[in-house]
Amino acid sequence: MNADIHQESFLRYHQVRDTVFILGAGASNPDGVPVQSELLPMIISGEIKEIEDSQIGKIVSEFIKQNFKFDLERKEFPQLEAVFGFIDYFIQHNESLSSKYTLEKIRDIKEYLIKLIHYVVNLRTDKSSPYYHKFWEMILNRNKNSSIITLNYDTLLEQAFDFVFKSQKGFIDYCIPLMNYEKNDELKTYNFWINPREPVRTNIHADPSLFKIIKIHGSLNWKYCTCCGQTLLTPWDRKIDLNRGKFMGYTYPENTEYEYSCPIDGTEFQTVIMAPSHLKSLTHPVISQLITEAAKEIRVAKRIVFIGYSLSNADIHVKALLKKNIDDKKEIIVINPKKKTSMELNYQSLTHHVRFIYSSFEEFLEQESTFSKIF
Repeated sequence: MNADIHQESFLRYHQVRDTVFILGAGASNPDGVPVQSELLPMIISGEIKEIEDSQIGKIVSEFIKQNFKFDLERKEFPQLEAVFGFIDYFIQHNESLSSKYTLEKIRDIKEYLIKLIHYVVNLRTDKSSPYYHKFWEMILNRNKNSSIITLNYDTLLEQAFDFVFKSQKGFIDYCIPLMNYEKNDELKTYNFWINPREPVRTNIHADPSLFKIIKIHGSLNWKYCTCCGQTLLTPWDRKIDLNRGKFMGYTYPENTEYEYSCPIDGTEFQTVIMAPSHLKSLTHPVISQLITEAAKEIRVAKRIVFIGYSLSNADIHVKALLKKNIDDKKEIIVINPKKKTSMELNYQSLTHHVRFIYSSFEEFLEQESTFSKIF
């Protein structure tokens, strides 16, 4: 039989999910992606010259210096949630801070700070991840009826999926409509991402699976148009011009740089990143849709495995999501290297049926015995 014969077929999910993984910053930290407490020091300490010399870097640093005290020598910095919470107070109450920091200016500063976070996280993302590669191998070999909910902005998880896609063993479902699925002329340059919820063309000998990657805090490679309300996926283009706050892309093989704007209406794209604030807003249409999708996955899961996530008290929206959708029948496993009473109590407030495995993400991937405990 000819091995190159292809067919179109619908790929379907099982009604019940065997495992849902929920990934926190501890899953990406082994690859050098900073955890949340490291972000603000990297932005305002001057250690990254490109930020210190940039226009939006100077504006954000000046705002923080005028409204928060910090000590560079002792490495004492305000919490990122506190900075965003302060900014969000004025935005949510429709107030200005001063004649210098009008409501419009404060909105700009919030977007600038989000773009600086985008820039910092992306510095450590432009590479392959051996850990996420092993993670996908584990899923393929152990149980493909798995979904992933991640709180991380980085794209290391998806980049490591490349070998799965090329071997036609699976497709990523971001669980949101993307411009990249459309077939009209304006989008032909970006029409390269397979919609896994439509018939997929594969080799007749392939047995591909669908994998949901639900990024409930947004992603570096998503760009949102506030005019048409659509999201563009740019898998490899994550660069931001820090002087103008513009998303930048490249044409290949010419390697010519250009500014991204919505191909439908020309509107400037916005980031799709949920800021770490004590006053988190869940009204963004993409984020609200993803939270609804995450709730469905949690409800139909037999087992939920948390990796590198402490269930911080600042993440009230995550606790609410879990508390509403976890019942006593579910198996909850928490993989975290730190044995902390506060973390254990946070998880035990969800359900009494919690099992803790004190291991880092990289240690977990190396231990065959740990896999057996989960699967």
